Amino acid sequence: MSLSATAMSVTYDGVTQAIDGVSIHVDTNEWLGLLGPNGAGKSSLLKAIAGLVRSTGRVRLDGDDPAQLGRRAVAQRVAYIPQEPLMPAGMTVTEYVLLGRTPYLPYLGSESRKDLRASYRALELLDLVGLAARPLDDLSGGERQRVVLARALAQEASVLLLDEPTSALDIGHRQRALELIGAIRHDRPLTIITAMHDLTLAGQFADRLVLLCGGIVVAEGDARTVLTVANIEKFYDATVDVVPIRGGGVAVVPLRR
Repeated sequence: MSLSATAMSVTYDGVTQAIDGVSIHVDTNEWLGLLGPNGAGKSSLLKAIAGLVRSTGRVRLDGDDPAQLGRRAVAQRVAYIPQEPLMPAGMTVTEYVLLGRTPYLPYLGSESRKDLRASYRALELLDLVGLAARPLDDLSGGERQRVVLARALAQEASVLLLDEPTSALDIGHRQRALELIGAIRHDRPLTIITAMHDLTLAGQFADRLVLLCGGIVVAEGDARTVLTVANIEKFYDATVDVVPIRGGGVAVVPLRR
């Protein structure tokens, strides 16, 4: 499923301009990485696309207007993971992951075998079966982040909007989670937009990058086009070296000033 967002703007409190006329297009089964320093507008853009904040502009899903589809139909097509998702106290891992199946349940209905299979598969993929009966309150930050990702995968949406999905994970789980997301695209079409702070991982996993700063797009293209020393120094105020790596990507290495 393709996604386009045209001339998107978000203003908070009628004063603060979070994003200003941003336009992006993501083809079916493409992975777009959103980059930028803190306050660049990455989260606001994802929320605007998901319909979670008041915005101006236009969003289309395969050419369809989400406002005309209805909330249930949109939820079956688009899954969104915020930076700090709500984790209800007392709920188990399995119960939480099953919430991803809510868009498919009839009113006052219960989960079907298909829903249970989808949820269990998501637990398997993220190595969470052993934690299935654990309360969310007892999990570490990294475990909770994996559970949130499992819920999104159980939703089986065609578009995945991820806001810093691996920030609480160690390097091993971070790499495996991103590899898993990428691997799913080989089984079914999955269009992905991910806001990320780790520039090296973003450049390795995303097909294309968009760099935001001050609420506007300042660079767009592949990793070698966007992740340059000049761009990172200018927009992140950071001193780095950018090193080519195997597979065509680059590694961004911070340097002491």
